Amino acid sequence: MSATAKRPEVLRRDLPAKVTYLGWALLWLGVILYAVGYMVEPRQAAFNNVIGFLFLASVAVGALFLVALEYITGAVWSVPMRRVVEFLAGLVPVAPLLAIPAFFHLHDVFQWTHSSAAAGDPVLAVKQPYLNVSAFGARFVGIFVLWTLFFWLFTRFSLRQDRTHDPKYTVFNTRLAAAFMPVFAVAITLLAVDWVMSLEAHWYSTIFGVYVFSGVVLAGLSVATYTIIRFRETGILPGLRPDHLYSLGALQFAFINFWAYIAFSQFMLIWYGNLPEETFWFMMRWKHGWQYISILLILVQFWIPYFILLPQDAKMDPKRLKFVSLWLLGAHFVDLYWLVMPSYNGSVMITWMEVGFPVVIVGTIISMLAFKMKRHNLMPVGDPKLERGWGFRM
Repeated sequence: MSATAKRPEVLRRDLPAKVTYLGWALLWLGVILYAVGYMVEPRQAAFNNVIGFLFLASVAVGALFLVALEYITGAVWSVPMRRVVEFLAGLVPVAPLLAIPAFFHLHDVFQWTHSSAAAGDPVLAVKQPYLNVSAFGARFVGIFVLWTLFFWLFTRFSLRQDRTHDPKYTVFNTRLAAAFMPVFAVAITLLAVDWVMSLEAHWYSTIFGVYVFSGVVLAGLSVATYTIIRFRETGILPGLRPDHLYSLGALQFAFINFWAYIAFSQFMLIWYGNLPEETFWFMMRWKHGWQYISILLILVQFWIPYFILLPQDAKMDPKRLKFVSLWLLGAHFVDLYWLVMPSYNGSVMITWMEVGFPVVIVGTIISMLAFKMKRHNLMPVGDPKLERGWGFRM
């Protein structure tokens, strides 16, 4: 249910100066770490680069999906918070920049880029029309051009509505969201196949795109939830009720369960089929220390956040929601590490690169928020559902 309530006047608010400075400091520190990593150990740096790119892309595209989800479902509760999510979606055109260094080291990361490998391997030879550098690059550009176009249109209509208060822009974005969803489904699957599955080009899983999708949404939702609650606590975004927080927590809880369902389904189907071309991928992750990461992933991505958010009150507790949001972001990094790094090294290894490379991601997110907040309203003041959004009751 919803009820009419007077909204607080929130237009433009800057991030605190110390937070902005921290963001830029972390961004430049991360860039330096990237450069040093490529100078010291280019192959290891390239694999970490893939993880960093996928993490930032997860946050960006996950936020863009949440914007489209609000429009296509006609949700009211999320309207007062939507602009924050739109700001995070502004990372969509930035994320591919993080992948540029990896493009200069594709031979270090992907076996299928070597012509000799394809010549002596009938499986790779069959896949060569898809798995070749030109097609790989074309799909990468096409995916992010499409996502950037949708981001630009969503935010263009949303910001124009701030000035005109015309409800037709909500209609435009609702129709745009309907077009976005199938494009998003295909694009996220292609990104998952190209950047993760093709690391082991002999392996395949028909559910892998959905697995990656579940992690992407959790990453975008977790950054959005943490940011919204921090803005609420510091007075940048006042007026949000426990009902709003409950909706954020319930959505997190739902996607935690969805990730676990898809992860188990993928494992069960491969275990039951017992085909060597499928099972070897999991066998790689059950030896030389990777078995501990596999067990850890179940705990950190499902069991622990599941039981933390299981009570109803927990979904309205700002402290718990902030903790779970940061926890899930750490779990998503572990997930990406588990997906990518066994292709680099048969045994688990943790070095300064694995710890240092995420620094640039945090700096980029903070800097993007600071940049957007200086230029745009912090809430969609022209949205006709905004008043009902402020008065939302469960």
